[in-house]
Amino acid sequence: MAEGGKVETNKAEGRVARLLRFLGNAGCLLAGEGAAASVSRPDGAELSIAADAIATALRRGLAIRRGDRLYATREARAWLRRFLSAREEAFLAQHRTVEQVEIDRDGRREAVDINVTATPLAALSRLKDRSGARWLPSEALAAGERLARDFHYGALQPRVTQSYEPRLGEQARPGAGTAVELGDAVIAARRRVGAAVEAMGPDLSGVALDVCCFEKGLETVERERRWPPRSAKLMLRTALLQLHRHYDPPAPPKARRRHAWGAEGYRPELSV
Repeated sequence: MAEGGKVETNKAEGRVARLLRFLGNAGCLLAGEGAAASVSRPDGAELSIAADAIATALRRGLAIRRGDRLYATREARAWLRRFLSAREEAFLAQHRTVEQVEIDRDGRREAVDINVTATPLAALSRLKDRSGARWLPSEALAAGERLARDFHYGALQPRVTQSYEPRLGEQARPGAGTAVELGDAVIAARRRVGAAVEAMGPDLSGVALDVCCFEKGLETVERERRWPPRSAKLMLRTALLQLHRHYDPPAPPKARRRHAWGAEGYRPELSV
């Protein structure tokens, strides 16, 4: 379909959706003839709508006319839900860039779709080096995403809203809801974050936490840490590669076996 025809179709669908949302559950009084018409609700609200939108709703069974009154049918609610969902998905598609990357999950390589503009780390995955390859390797990107996942699952994000939990110095009465117990999975996630920070070291873990977990831009990191321009990008790459080696350490080299060759009955001479 041509671009112009698609736009006109979307506009026509939008007019039908506008009509159905206005009708609601109550019947509306229909007035007007020709290309334009108007419908009015019992509360006095009035909507001017193109006559072809009403004809389309009637033809599809989304509305029914009884005399001079117009009603929405049961199918109208399901159609509206699908229309609004499709429009929201189309809007999101215009503001995101989805690419496929491979990650290591439980020892298996899986291909997943990520929005490369959702976070500063994802946006860095689009950068290329001079040879045209990815500036941030896929294993480094997967390591950063894994760190962020453990960070958020472990509820390590600082609280920015008011807390209604009792303070440490207060004596809370015993009862349901007076204490918050952390699950084993949350504690394990916090331990993994602690081990990852220790593996990267104090010089590299800060920039990895800022970008991957706190979702700060590189310029913000450089300004807060008073680093020279473009230094945070190199530090982050080094940190994530180190983090990847922590998550997926290389196999230890096999010990070289020593062989002694001799004829049958050979016995080595031992110096005393």
